[in-house]
Formats: sequence, structure tokens, C-alpha cells
Amino acid sequence: MNNTHLWRALGRNTLISIVLFGALLGLLWLAEMIFPEVKLLKWHDPAWVVGIPASIIGVAYILTVRDPHNYTGFFAGLIMSVLLGIQFLLQDQYDSAFLFFFVFIPFQLMSIYKWSRKKDEGGASFEPKFLDTPRLFLSVALLGFITAGDLIINLYAAHGSLSLPEGWREGLALLLNGLLISSSFLANYWLIYRKTDSWIYWLIYSIAGIGLFIILGNVFSIVLFTFFLVINSMAGIAWVKATSKENLNWAKIFVK
Repeated sequence: MNNTHLWRALGRNTLISIVLFGALLGLLWLAEMIFPEVKLLKWHDPAWVVGIPASIIGVAYILTVRDPHNYTGFFAGLIMSVLLGIQFLLQDQYDSAFLFFFVFIPFQLMSIYKWSRKKDEGGASFEPKFLDTPRLFLSVALLGFITAGDLIINLYAAHGSLSLPEGWREGLALLLNGLLISSSFLANYWLIYRKTDSWIYWLIYSIAGIGLFIILGNVFSIVLFTFFLVINSMAGIAWVKATSKENLNWAKIFVK
């Protein structure tokens, strides 16, 4: 597959994403016209406005890397990471902003370097693989560790102690926010090495986002993360199909 074909795929996926988000925004505008008391579009909010192109480019990124041989999607991922970092700064979510500026942008650059090569360090073909069992357990442990770490940081920032909030909704929101960060960290990291497991973490990310914004009552973000769940599921299925039988590792007992 030549580079021109890869870049054309990125352009096509970007156009698809623009059309999809145009339709989504149109539906939300129509909902506001029918139910004036419902405010779904927040054009007065700079963070929300920045989040629109970030989401459009993010979907183009996911649609492109659905092909485990198309590294051009990570250039869209770079732009997405910058925009999301700005969005989180505008929302005073400094932990998430730090993650996108100082972790995800280097991850995207590493992915471009790794994916643009035809072979891995051992000279073998760089194909999608599931993690081996030891790395699977390490990855799950990291998911819990990062989630707990983010929860502790936010508890100290909000309350000055490790005591949980009295209301269960606030505590669950903090937990889901930590899960968003940990799952997106692992999803981006394992994508560098073309691990099919990355899509499991993208699904966790999508589900956690839906739960978080249900608690926060943000209808637009609920719709957006439901959209992400569908796109990430499609990409995950494509990667499972692209993973050869000898590369299933721990997943061989589930995938036929």
C-alpha cells in the first residue's frame, strides 16, 4: 500500500467525520428548536467550541487507524491531542491537559515512527497482536493504579484530604474521570505497538465517558461518547479480524 493511498484514506475519513458531525449538530439544533428549554449547543463556551474540531479530527483518527497499516491517522491524532489539551486547560482540568500535551503527543509521534516502518526491531512483520498473558495482567494493574492515582489527586484538589465525598454521584464521577484518563493512556500506549488490546481500552474509555456525563447531565457529551462507542467497536472488530491466529495470545480462548 503506497503513501498516497494512505493519505487519501485519511482525507476520506476526515470528510466522513465532518459529515457525521454535521448531521449530529443538525439533529441537536433541531432538538433545541422543538424543545427550547433544552440547551444542547453551547456556542458561547470556548472549551465546547474547541471540542467540536477536536472530536471531528478524533473520529477521523480512529477511522483511519482502524486499518492497522495506516500510520497517517496519527497526524490527525497529533492535532486532536493539541486541541483537547487546550480544551481541558479552558476547563481548568490540568491533569487531563498535562496528559494530552506531555504524554499523548509523544505517543502519537512514537506511533508514526513505529507504524511507518515495515518491520519491528526483530525483523518480523509488524502485525496486530494481542498482549501475552504477563503483559495483560500488568496492563490491567496499570489501569487500576492510574485510576486510583487520579482519584487521589482530584480528592486532594477538591477536599484537601482522601475522604470520599458524601454524595455518591460526586465520588462516582471522580472514579469515572480517573478511568477515562487511565483507559485512554493505555489505549494510546498499546496502539504504538499495534496491540489489539488497545481497542478494549478505547471501549472502556467510551463507556466511562457515557457514565460520567450521565452523572454530570451533559446531553451533548452523552451523545458524543455513544458515538465514540460505536466507532471504537467497529474499529476493534476490524482489528480482531486482522489479527492472525498465531497472534491471538491470551485472547485465543475467546476468539475463534
